[in-house]
Amino acid sequence: MWKGRFQTETSNLVQRYGESISYDWRLYACDIEGSIAHAAALLEAGILTKTEERAIVKGLQEIRREIESGEFRFKTSLEDIHMNIERALTEKIGAAGAKLHTARSRNDQVALDIRLYCRLEIQAIHQRLTTLQNALLTLAVNHPSAVVPGYTHLQRGQPVLFAHHLLAYLEMLERDKDRLRDCYRRLNVMPLGSGALAGSTIVLNRKLVAEKLGFPAVTQNSMDAVSDRDFVAEFLFDIALTGVHLSRLSEDVILWATAEFAFIELSDAHTTGSSLMPQKKNPDVAELTRGKTGRLLGNLVALLTTIKGLPMTYNRDLQEDKEPLFDSIDQIKLALEVFAEMMAAAKVREDRTLRAASDPFLLATDLADYLVLRGVPFRDAHEVIGKLTAHSLQEKRDFPDMSLEEFRQFSPVFEADVFKVLDLKTALKARKGIGAPSPANVGAQITRWQKRIHAATDF
Repeated sequence: MWKGRFQTETSNLVQRYGESISYDWRLYACDIEGSIAHAAALLEAGILTKTEERAIVKGLQEIRREIESGEFRFKTSLEDIHMNIERALTEKIGAAGAKLHTARSRNDQVALDIRLYCRLEIQAIHQRLTTLQNALLTLAVNHPSAVVPGYTHLQRGQPVLFAHHLLAYLEMLERDKDRLRDCYRRLNVMPLGSGALAGSTIVLNRKLVAEKLGFPAVTQNSMDAVSDRDFVAEFLFDIALTGVHLSRLSEDVILWATAEFAFIELSDAHTTGSSLMPQKKNPDVAELTRGKTGRLLGNLVALLTTIKGLPMTYNRDLQEDKEPLFDSIDQIKLALEVFAEMMAAAKVREDRTLRAASDPFLLATDLADYLVLRGVPFRDAHEVIGKLTAHSLQEKRDFPDMSLEEFRQFSPVFEADVFKVLDLKTALKARKGIGAPSPANVGAQITRWQKRIHAATDF
């Protein structure tokens, strides 16, 4: 369709190298939707008759049905989804099909298609994030009193409710949803009508096209409109960060499922065995998710590297935006789906979590706070409890097994009521500051999340 000034046929090797139909075929629905809206603008401008516009719409709808049924045959020689559909339409309805490309270029056409596609996929990912939040929230609701050690540096630190730990991931996933909504707002601008880079002398009603496609605004600079892939980079960043959050959750799940931790048991449906060791039950879903995060990060870096040195306006390099975009979308959607299913089927072993959380050293900070509340400066109290810990380890007696006299060897401030501090339930109830994991706080947070997630039924 662009061979008019060429005298030699394109090399087969160049066709193979330059084609994108092998992957951009998935834009077909967006391409057809955009072309139908473009036809309406051509009709208003007098370029098409009503009969021609109807024939175009009918022909495009038939092509869509053929693609969805598997009847349509894509041709590599036609390079991309745009030319495949346009050629099929022209063959189907004749001259009216050849008029459709008036006042547009594949440059603004693909910019439109990708925006339409990203809008749909952002909503799909957003919904899957909510589904995973629901799975984690349900697990928290079903185990409101389960206690686990909280860790820093993978060393036991302080006790927390297991539900509090899970709710931390709901916060992360909610930020992921917020970023997607923000990305959606920025990409939701209609570029069609920008032409190859400088619009067209045939002026179409761009606002009409935007209205038909559900865009609240149109782009204001034709050069930027056809070369802008910021929204793709932003979308890939959002996906990559979601992947990072899933990777962190994966690491927790992998640790929790070990024989050493045994905090949770994953279902047989979401684990695999060993070809050699018959007793194995491997957390492959979590490991694959952790591994795929590197792929999501790589896709983001690949796109940023592609666009970093491009002059204005469109360059063929931009064809390389689609494969990382499509791949990241596919991978994050699948990861979110399978993770939600896995967590919904997981079982929490509260006996093991309680055993781990009953480590008296988890309440060392509480002992320091005890001294602080009785007038001891925190740094001094920290040193006292450090020495008390060393004494406990040396004598091989836990804090509750020590006598008051032993406590008073390290500080005369200790009184008989110090032993009340060494109760796990008391320690958790005392953590009642905003954001802390007291049972009352966690219960309130669960209620807040239930209302928030159930109220947010729409994107």
